[in-house]
Amino acid sequence: MKKLSVVFAVLLSALPLASLAQSWPQRSVKLILPLGPGSGADIGARLFADKLTTRWGQAVVVENRPGGDGVIAINAVLSAKDDHALLWGPTASIVGHPYTLDKLPYDPKDLVPVARVTSTVVTLAVPTAAGFNSLKDVVDYARRERGKLNWTTVVSVTDIVLEAFFRKAGIEAVRVPYKNPTAAVTDLVENRLQLYSSAYAIVRPQLQGGRIKLLAVQNRSRVQGLDLPTVAELGFPDLTFDGLVGVMAARGSNLPDAARDRIAADIKAIAADPVIAERLVATAQINNPGNAAEFAASMDEQVKNMEAVARVVGMTPKN
Repeated sequence: MKKLSVVFAVLLSALPLASLAQSWPQRSVKLILPLGPGSGADIGARLFADKLTTRWGQAVVVENRPGGDGVIAINAVLSAKDDHALLWGPTASIVGHPYTLDKLPYDPKDLVPVARVTSTVVTLAVPTAAGFNSLKDVVDYARRERGKLNWTTVVSVTDIVLEAFFRKAGIEAVRVPYKNPTAAVTDLVENRLQLYSSAYAIVRPQLQGGRIKLLAVQNRSRVQGLDLPTVAELGFPDLTFDGLVGVMAARGSNLPDAARDRIAADIKAIAADPVIAERLVATAQINNPGNAAEFAASMDEQVKNMEAVARVVGMTPKN
């Protein structure tokens, strides 16, 4: 009887947590993205939002808040202090902000990891008109024609990754900043921009039209459905970058741990759906679900890699 009493006590103690998880959400959930429509993270968010709506019995709405290298979306989540408003998107900006922003307009500790979702496929694209057939061609051109290679990336971390690569290689190239990733695609097509590091989803339409070429993926491993080598395979491992995407909540929203666990578990279950997995591959998202602890560990790894890359260009955290 004593053993049974202990078992029942354990079960009863778990009931409030289970009940709490099931009671969330109580109204519609907003997924706030730091990128515009059509980006890899946006497409993935909408796939999951549809399935989460069914699972939760509440509408899950995707809200795009691009601009400010992610700061606009981050501040929207933090200022809302609402456990039904979550940040969904790449972690790269958050990792890079201490190095790129003179004054950090938020405290990264106020963002709580909830769930790891995917890794965005990041590609290196060149204009067809430039006549580059390999990444080596780009590097040789940049060395031969000093200061004539214009390049850009979508987020601050990849800016630093490419800057460090050029610095180590003794290459003089020009970074061109863009507020809108699609504007960079236009300049790439017209050969005003010669190298673009971005999510595959951003450049795919022009690739299909034959106006640009993809030379490699910056991810650590090859991507199913894309016949492209990794930068490491081509002899340029310093260009490696994985576009981690996940869900975060504002610490001030007091999202219950049980609800956080439920979000991660539901995302993992949805990711296991073969149809969702197939659609993610089609949009060049690598299925990579994980719970809050796993997501936090992945972000910690990004932070360490960022520290190493930043040292190459003489950067230290400003904040």
